[in-house]
Amino acid sequence: MLQKIGFAPGINKQITATTAESQWIDCDNVRFRYQTPEKIGGWKQLGADNITGAARALHQFTNSEGRKYSIIGSNRILYAFSGGVFYDIHPIKSTNTLTNAFTTENGSATVTINFSGDHNIQAGDIVLLDNFSAITGSNFSASDFDDIRFMATTVPSSNKITITMPSAESGSGATESGGIRVQHYFRVGPDVQSQGFGWSLGSWGGKEVGAFTTVLSSDINSSTTSITLNDASQFPSSGTNFVQIGTEEISYTGISTNTLTGVTRGVRNTTAASHTAGDTVTNTSGFVAWGEAASGDLIVDPGMWSIDNFGDKAICLIVDGECFEWNSAATDATNSRATIISGAPTASRHMLVSTPDRHLVFFGTETTIGTKSTQDDMFIRFSAVEDITTYTPTATNDAGTQRLADGSRIMGAIRGRDAIYVYTDTALFLQRFVGQPFTFSFVQAGTNCGLAGKNAAVEVDGAAYWFSENGFFKYAGALESLPCLVEDHVYDDINLDSGNQMISAGLNNLFGEIMWFYPSANSAVVNKMVCYNYFDSSPQRPIWTVGTLARTAWADSAVFGSPHALEYDADGVEPATSSTYVQGNTDGITTYYQHETGTDQVKGGTVTAITANITSGDYDITQRVQRGTTSAIPDLRGDGEFMMKIRRFIPDFISQTGTTRISFLLRNYPNDTSSSSSLGPFDITSSTQKVDTRARARAIALKVENTGSSQDWKLGTFRLDIQADGRR
Repeated sequence: MLQKIGFAPGINKQITATTAESQWIDCDNVRFRYQTPEKIGGWKQLGADNITGAARALHQFTNSEGRKYSIIGSNRILYAFSGGVFYDIHPIKSTNTLTNAFTTENGSATVTINFSGDHNIQAGDIVLLDNFSAITGSNFSASDFDDIRFMATTVPSSNKITITMPSAESGSGATESGGIRVQHYFRVGPDVQSQGFGWSLGSWGGKEVGAFTTVLSSDINSSTTSITLNDASQFPSSGTNFVQIGTEEISYTGISTNTLTGVTRGVRNTTAASHTAGDTVTNTSGFVAWGEAASGDLIVDPGMWSIDNFGDKAICLIVDGECFEWNSAATDATNSRATIISGAPTASRHMLVSTPDRHLVFFGTETTIGTKSTQDDMFIRFSAVEDITTYTPTATNDAGTQRLADGSRIMGAIRGRDAIYVYTDTALFLQRFVGQPFTFSFVQAGTNCGLAGKNAAVEVDGAAYWFSENGFFKYAGALESLPCLVEDHVYDDINLDSGNQMISAGLNNLFGEIMWFYPSANSAVVNKMVCYNYFDSSPQRPIWTVGTLARTAWADSAVFGSPHALEYDADGVEPATSSTYVQGNTDGITTYYQHETGTDQVKGGTVTAITANITSGDYDITQRVQRGTTSAIPDLRGDGEFMMKIRRFIPDFISQTGTTRISFLLRNYPNDTSSSSSLGPFDITSSTQKVDTRARARAIALKVENTGSSQDWKLGTFRLDIQADGRR
């Protein structure tokens, strides 16, 4: 007897497969549209090249000339993308024109670049080389260096760095010969987030990748208390702080010019020792040393950006660092670089442009502009109206400040229809423009609802949605907890301890979807996705899906007409012919995609099938007596009293292309491992009318999938020919 088989929309992973009768329990690369499941759209690579490192910020806008731009920030380089081309617009921190610059050795790919003074370059920093002059004793030439970006391999001293060439020196070797110009890129940060606890944090001395470093300006012995550094501008100058030289930890309480004051030698169970001019000095104020256990987890955030636009200007903040501007409408804009915004804070956790009032707002920023050591994670500072260079309040401007009270740090902020949503790690605040004399009002709108990571919130249609460590939330005039039928699946697997800052929210308003991309428990990179359908969800039936779509940043279709997104490959390698090539890159690459195009993934001209699948909960069978008769008919809304036999099924797909595979998953008891029907799986095309089968079990589930390219499907209502087949 033929019976229709139907399922509630969305995935439910909060209950067992047996309990989830008439529901879907798992999927990948599937969405629900008009309450029914379908394969998601494909994606194709934009541009012929890749992005160096892990890209975690994507902002799009159309400038006054009508040109569309994507501004993309990776942990190494800032790019502008337009017309299918990536333009390197990363700001330059310092420029050195060197003579007698090179030392090489026959048979080695390592090149040492010699500076005349302190270069302030760390291993992993990017340098752009040009203006080459010939090296004596080397086979390397101008084509090996000019206009090529290198990642610094090691830093042997304050006046030397090494780079790694693609091939070894075949000449006799050079000793301090040749010349070059070295442009040092501003440092952003690591490619991934990392965590340490107690004794196991980093090296024994507690040094951390990205910690501020400089060098000694003169020799010191074990009792010297006047310690002068080459550059102490980035070191904290108030309170008790620490530096490490060699294996010795040293405390200090102040800085006079570049000289540490209030010095105590050999602290943190280390021994005072003599050190030589040029020795590396590392700021270890926030880290533990040998012999001292940490009081809790220590997190090193990945290198991140906050990006927005102020009219034609892209405003780009290195998180916990400087803020830059790049004028997209300037003459020869794509051959220019972002530059520091004069007067702006130099250490902030987040930034955005408040509209329509046009203030530039910094969150988790300095209480004293230009003094990085005064960075306060709960402090907000905003510019004067229409003036991104003025931040000190006066009687004649509306610049100002505000410190929030609930939480330990501001995690992020997003612009809404009538307010800025400001999130701490525990609470939500609404920042609204009210005009002078106060400029902005600040109202707490929720507690115990803080943001999990900097990029974990989006706003759409006057409502904010976000990922919190306490669940999913919505604010549309009042705080709401979003009911979620995949919540345990996500929170039991997500790497919140050392991956929260890598959570990224994305909006796809073409289909009413809000997605959160996150790293799973055993992953250092983003590899999972959870999606909420705000179009079709109701409080009684929220529609969620899960999957393996891995994106580090996402932009909606507002500017380019389709969503764009970024995918990070930690092991990816750029070809030397790429315009974005960085020699010696160890941070992997990011690919830039346009979504909702075709049915497959297209990357570098290679087409790869997108495998989509969805699996139902178990159906049981019973028999019920037809009204007015004594005959019994099978009923799929049963309790498993009877075995069931399926003899045929009639598929129902909408707009199907290619082949779709149907499997019946069989088992007799809840703890049994599911097995497929002996005649399945069944490949269905648009011309398939019916499929004969033999399947017998006490419980049966349905799986729909595709495995090949150029395949698409949208599920309708299946009909099954079933009968009761005894109790054993």
